[in-house]
Amino acid sequence: MTTPLIETKNVTRTLAGAVPVTLVKNIDFAVQSGEFIAITGPSGSGKSSLMYLLGLLDVPSEGDVILLGESTRSLDENRRAALRLANIGFVFQFHFLLPEFTVLDNVMLPMQALGRLTTAEQRARASALLASLGLANHINKRPEQLSGGERQRVASARALANEPALILADEPTGNLDTAASEQVITILKDIAGSDQRSVIIVTHDLSLAARANRRVNIIDGQIDSKIVSKN
Repeated sequence: MTTPLIETKNVTRTLAGAVPVTLVKNIDFAVQSGEFIAITGPSGSGKSSLMYLLGLLDVPSEGDVILLGESTRSLDENRRAALRLANIGFVFQFHFLLPEFTVLDNVMLPMQALGRLTTAEQRARASALLASLGLANHINKRPEQLSGGERQRVASARALANEPALILADEPTGNLDTAASEQVITILKDIAGSDQRSVIIVTHDLSLAARANRRVNIIDGQIDSKIVSKN
């Protein structure tokens, strides 16, 4: 059997306090290379909490997240950050582009942090990514000069900068109109289909979720076994 790209084993995340709050509970979830998965559920159900655990941005209270066969449960923050930088790209509802940098510079930032490429190689890769997303004429602009859909395409290029195996997108179309949403979702679906990367999106939009190869529904922090579908 093929080793999953990423999997959770009995993952629970509880916030300590006078009244502990459990965000997700007993999650067992595996993702194979090339999958395009939608995580759905009502507000407060634990969708984004699961996304943060998958992205190694948070640590389970119990259980383990295994990325590319490596257990992350006992890793220190430096090793977790290194794994995250090399293997995971993020697209959020808010693009989080740095306004003081050009579009090209924003896409180069993850490559600069990873340090595998020369500056010339980083510039060439960033330019190629932006061109592939229809942004070749915008590389020297600042984020505020772009439309919302264009900014999310820049964010998608930035997520791909280090050639990650996994793209995580949290409500990536939440602030976009219908046409821009379609562009972004088509890009993410194409990434999973053509590059054998896995893409996981968190969304409340069931029409968007229907575009995924698999839908996983979260209710009260747990996977709803009645709605785990393949489309």
